[in-house]
Amino acid sequence: MQKTYIKKKLGSYPYVGVIASITLALFVTGLFGMLVIYSQELERLVRESIRVQIYLKNGLTETQRMQVEKNIEALPYISKKEAITYVSKSDAATKFIAETGEDFTKFLGENPLHDAYLVTIDPAFHSAEKMKQVQAELEKMSGVFQVFYVESLIEAINRNVTKVGLILMGFVVILLITVVLLINNTIRLALFSQRFLIRSMQLVGAKRWFIQRPFILRAMMYGIVAGLLASAAIWALINYANKQIEDLTLLLNTDRLLILTGILLLTGILVAASSTYFSIRRYLKMSLDELY
Repeated sequence: MQKTYIKKKLGSYPYVGVIASITLALFVTGLFGMLVIYSQELERLVRESIRVQIYLKNGLTETQRMQVEKNIEALPYISKKEAITYVSKSDAATKFIAETGEDFTKFLGENPLHDAYLVTIDPAFHSAEKMKQVQAELEKMSGVFQVFYVESLIEAINRNVTKVGLILMGFVVILLITVVLLINNTIRLALFSQRFLIRSMQLVGAKRWFIQRPFILRAMMYGIVAGLLASAAIWALINYANKQIEDLTLLLNTDRLLILTGILLLTGILVAASSTYFSIRRYLKMSLDELY
């Protein structure tokens, strides 16, 4: 009866389970990264919806009003021109009448409202102290009657963002430790079958780097494949979610998601390569009895 011998190639080991495990770990990491990105975009949208109301004095000429607008645009906490919206007092009255059904101009005999600018303040200035400074500076501006913003809302957002940020940071640390341990254990188990081949190469005089190199290169390749698979799964999930929930596209930030894809690839490569390096190094230091 003829025996069949399977020749083992240096650096090769069962790859399906390794790639699957690394892919799963990176996919979970990507899901959490996606959650962080979406939460940041949601925070941005909420902050952009907060507007400071700048009411102008009555009797300003068109030239004076335009000068006030230019002065507002020149302020350091106005990030872009689109952050300023002008609402005339006639437009405000029309909107109020349409919403309430009451025409207050008939029994008052005039429109008591003021022309106003709705201004979005740069989120960097959303602390309580800076917002008060912004309010005081705007009220000193020539032609401005009053400045109003919902102070309690900004304080609530700042407080909740801080809490959410601390919770997310805690999860990031736990998740990273879990992912590193999972990939490391997967690599170590896969290399266990190669321990005698490693020792044989060492006994015939092969240098450590000569033995380690093929394993590390193969691990890096597995990390790249796993990173690509995990990234593809993340993008497929995002596309599916966007089709199911149309408003979710408002939170889509393609640039940050591309950065996340790069991080997944880099994480897969670095963790797989470093785990392989330390695992091979461990087997090289073992005695023959310990290998058994």
